[in-house]
Formats: sequence, structure tokens, C-alpha cells
Amino acid sequence: MRTDTIAAVATAAGSAGIGIIRISGENAIAVADCVYRSKNNQKKLADAVSHTIHYGFIYYQEELIDEVMVAVMKAPHTYTCEDIVEIDCHGGILVINKILEAVLQSGCRLAEAGEFTKRAFLNGRIDLSRAEAVMDIISSKNEFALKSSAHQLTGSLSQKVRSLREMLLYEIAFIESALDDPEHISLEGYPVKLEQKVLHVRADIQKLIDSADNGKILKEGINTVIVGKPNAGKSSLMNLLAGEEKAIVTSIAGTTRDILEEQIRLHGIGLNMIDTAGIRDTNDEVEKLGVEKAKKYAENADLILYMVDASCPLDENDDAIIKLISGKKVIVLLNKNDLATVVSERDIKEKFMETEKMTDMSENFDYTIIKTSTKENTGIDKFEQVIKDKFFHGEIAVNKEIYITNQRHKEALQEAFQSLELVLASIENQMPEDFYSIDLMDAYSALGRIIGEEVGDDLVNEIFGKFCMGK
Repeated sequence: MRTDTIAAVATAAGSAGIGIIRISGENAIAVADCVYRSKNNQKKLADAVSHTIHYGFIYYQEELIDEVMVAVMKAPHTYTCEDIVEIDCHGGILVINKILEAVLQSGCRLAEAGEFTKRAFLNGRIDLSRAEAVMDIISSKNEFALKSSAHQLTGSLSQKVRSLREMLLYEIAFIESALDDPEHISLEGYPVKLEQKVLHVRADIQKLIDSADNGKILKEGINTVIVGKPNAGKSSLMNLLAGEEKAIVTSIAGTTRDILEEQIRLHGIGLNMIDTAGIRDTNDEVEKLGVEKAKKYAENADLILYMVDASCPLDENDDAIIKLISGKKVIVLLNKNDLATVVSERDIKEKFMETEKMTDMSENFDYTIIKTSTKENTGIDKFEQVIKDKFFHGEIAVNKEIYITNQRHKEALQEAFQSLELVLASIENQMPEDFYSIDLMDAYSALGRIIGEEVGDDLVNEIFGKFCMGK
């Protein structure tokens, strides 16, 4: 582990009200004293009480750079468990860079991406799952993702994993002790007791694995594609949900020819929204390319919003669209209900039933019909509950529940689950007790990777290399 003193800009790039330069390491305070002067040039930061803020100026080579506030935090009660100094300066790009240069020239080096949090992990202040929650908070795209990440930062996942590991470790130690000292520790009847405990741990792990589908959506959002015939109201829907004119809307069919993408927040749920070209047979080469793109995006979508112009009859283009979206989660938006309508919910259901018979995919259709008018903004309020019903298993309660939002965690849990399955198989087949111990240890190790107790340097470097500078 590198223990030299590091520094970096801890605020986002660009001009702002303030900028923060963070310094961490054994010589952090001495480095800051090289560039800092108090108002009367009488106080040194080395003499400061921990967790105090000081007013003064930053100088470099006797040149005044900026008026600042400096926070001094002494080890071990800091983010990195090392001495930390944070210089709060004015947020101009030039002044921030000049102060950083002065700090680096005074005896420290530029921090690597994520190195402050990496030091917090290596110094034992946080485990790996909580460190990853820090990055998830920074990259949160919606309210649910933020709440879930903040919950994990408090140690909810860590505590659960440690509890499961303690239960496994107790059984491993008992088996090993019994095998070493059979005269005093009996294993008679033990497989039955072990089976119940393994079933309990396995059930808890399965619950965490099951939460991963919800967790992925909470973190990344729902990949949502709007499809339909030209002039059905797809672009109007995109503009309505985005709250601004993102797409050109005209009465001319085929106006949208390329893909429009937008991040939408719908009552805290993230929708990665894609507006596509209207799907129809066309001789226009440019429009034809747009239609092909629309079909490609629809194939990979988590959710399809199928816009239907209720004021126009259904035709062969609708047949093609319904066939295309078979097997997907679909919300049918029966649009333009502010006009005289010729398409009813029954008509839509009959079209789906026809396609079900033709494609023999009746078990894979999952669609809900909502009457809407993008012109009058009606029906959109039903979106939230329909989306929750389609994507979230059970009630969403991110303040209480643990959601697995990290693929690495999910894979470790799956490996632990499989190891416990082997333990149960060994019990059923009346295998020797040392077989139990081997697979229990594998499950214990797999869970340890989640919190960083069973990981190598390469994985640690890879994880923290994804962090932003200054964090």
C-alpha cells in the first residue's frame, strides 16, 4: 500500500462558486502549511485543533493566489483515516489549478482516480461494498437509485453479508473441531441440524439475488422504446415526458427518421427513453433506415410503449408492430382520445390475440392498455403504477430493503448459493462431513468478495479505477 501524501481537486471540472482541493496523507498538514498563511500570518495549521476551519490566503512563490477557508482533519477520524486538509477556494478553473500546482510542488503527488476512497478501504474505515456505494451515489440517475445507494453506504449490505458469513463460519469451525477431536465433539445427528441452517442462509441469499432485477432497474433505469405507426403521437409523448420540445412534431407522417434519446424521471423511476421512426412500409430510403433502427431498438428494449392513433383504423402495419414486440413488456397507449375514435381497447386485445395464435407465443405477451391524449395530457398519470407492476417484484421500500445493484455482488451471491446447494446435496447423499466443510468454505469466501475480504489487488485497482478524480 502506498502511504505517501496525495492531492486532487475534489469538485467537478468547470467554473463554480467554490472549488475544493483535498490533501491526504502523513504530511498533508505540513504540505498545506507551505502554501497557507493566516490573516495575520501568525497561525500554523500544524497547531490547529482537529476538525476546525481556518480563514486565510494561499501563496505560491510569494505570489498571492486566492482567499480561502481551510479545513483541518487529523487521523484517524477522517475519510481516509489519514490527516486530511481541504482548501475551499473560489471556483474558477485557473485559480483551482494554480492552487493544486502549488500544493503538488510543496511535497505531494496527484492522486489517482478513486484513491481517497481506496485508502479509506485499505485503512479499514469502509468495506468494499460501501466503497462501491460511494460511486453509485455519485452516478445515481434517479431518486430510487440514490436512496438505495445511500442505504448501502450506511452498511446495510455489509451487515447482512457479515451476518451470513458468521453463521457459515460457526458451522465450518464446528465441523473442523469435531473432526479433530471426535472423542469430545460428536457429529451424531449433526447433518439434520446443518441442513436447517443451510436452508435458512440459502433463503436469505436467494432473496438478495432476487432483488438484483429490481436493483438493476433502480440503478440504471428502464430502457424504454416508443414504437408505432407514423403520426401516432410518439414524439409528442417524448416531449410531454421530457417537459420540453425534444422532438419535432408535425402533422406530416414520417417526420421522425432517426433515433432520439432522453433520460426521463417519472416520479423517481428512471426511463432511458428512445423515440423511433414510425414503423410502416415505405419507399423512402432514409425513412426505411429509420424504420430498421426502430425495429433493432425494440428488440433490445426492457419496455415498449406502443403508440396507437385511436382516430385511425388498425392496419397491416399494426400487425407487423405487434408481431415485433411479442415477448416484451408492453404498454399500449391508445392515443388521441381527444378526437373521435375508431379503435377501442377490445380492438387492440383482438389484434394481440390474433398475433398470439399466429406466433404461438401466448405465454410471453405482457401488455397493458392505457387511454391517453398527449395533446390534453391525459392518461400519463397511470404510467408510474403500471411500470411498477411490470418491473418491480413487491413493494419498493429502499429505506428498508437491500437491493443488489452491482453485478459483481450478484455473481458472488450466485456462487455462494451454488456452494450451499452442494452442501445440501452432500447431506442428502450422506457424504462425509469434510465435504460439508469444503463447500461451506467456498460459500463463505464468495460472500467475502462482496465486502472485500476475499479479493486481490488487481480487482481492487480495477474497482477504484472507475471512480472519479478527487474521490
